[in-house]
Amino acid sequence: MTVETHRAAISSADRGEGPYLWRFSPLERFLHLLVVLSFFGLVVTGLPLHFAREPWAAFLIRMHGGVEAAGVIHRVCAVVTLFYFFVHVASLVIRIAKSSDKIRFFWGPNSMVPQPNDALDVARMFRWFVGLGPRPEFDRFSYLEKFDYWAVFWGIAIIGGSGLLLWFPEWFGSWLPGWAFNVATIVHGEEALLALCFIFTVHFFNGQLRPEKFPLDLVIFTGRATKEYMEEEHGLEYERLEQAGRIGERVAPPPPRWLYVGAALLGAGAILVGLTLAGLVVWASLR
Repeated sequence: MTVETHRAAISSADRGEGPYLWRFSPLERFLHLLVVLSFFGLVVTGLPLHFAREPWAAFLIRMHGGVEAAGVIHRVCAVVTLFYFFVHVASLVIRIAKSSDKIRFFWGPNSMVPQPNDALDVARMFRWFVGLGPRPEFDRFSYLEKFDYWAVFWGIAIIGGSGLLLWFPEWFGSWLPGWAFNVATIVHGEEALLALCFIFTVHFFNGQLRPEKFPLDLVIFTGRATKEYMEEEHGLEYERLEQAGRIGERVAPPPPRWLYVGAALLGAGAILVGLTLAGLVVWASLR
């Protein structure tokens, strides 16, 4: 079957021939949606504090109804962040407990744990960049996706931990020295700024703005991609499933129009807002 042309013009996950194949589960898509919404809420309410003297910072605070309202929104988004983090960890614990092969769970092709082949893929990719070799093929997760995953995991631990100190100073102050709060303030702001710059530049480019992804890749929102997309982006996974005779288990219906339109609007809006905020940060830092 041929994928509808109006979709192929928007999302790279719709290119070429069908059928669609499932790539992400409903839980993974839901948690990613929470990541997007909570992260933007944290950025637009926390960034003005970091650049308080900039005129656009005052605009962002007014847009949220003032400092107190922005603080409430920031804390609500922090709760959402902790929620999806613990749900994800709990789902991993359950999957590990149910796994019949614990070693393969951590070291198999579906694992997010960095492996030696990922380092080789980095070298192969650089060879491809300069025309000295073919483009490497990836399994379920490429080294880029693993890097993104662990960057978020690390970021939540650092930003979330320091944020809790600042949110509940009386309780933490009963058993922590005073200098810990100074460190938490610096770490919270600087790590958040690093996360913002990484997500709105490196992650957006790798996930959405590369030539083969442009203008959008909606697979994380719709959960499915075409056979051609899977062969090109995750050829080793597709080959492995085909050899095992499991392709039929992954066949999915085309995404419904409401989901497709909503994902496209959310994705395009996130890129526009994210690049704008990244630009404002660069402009403020260079002044």
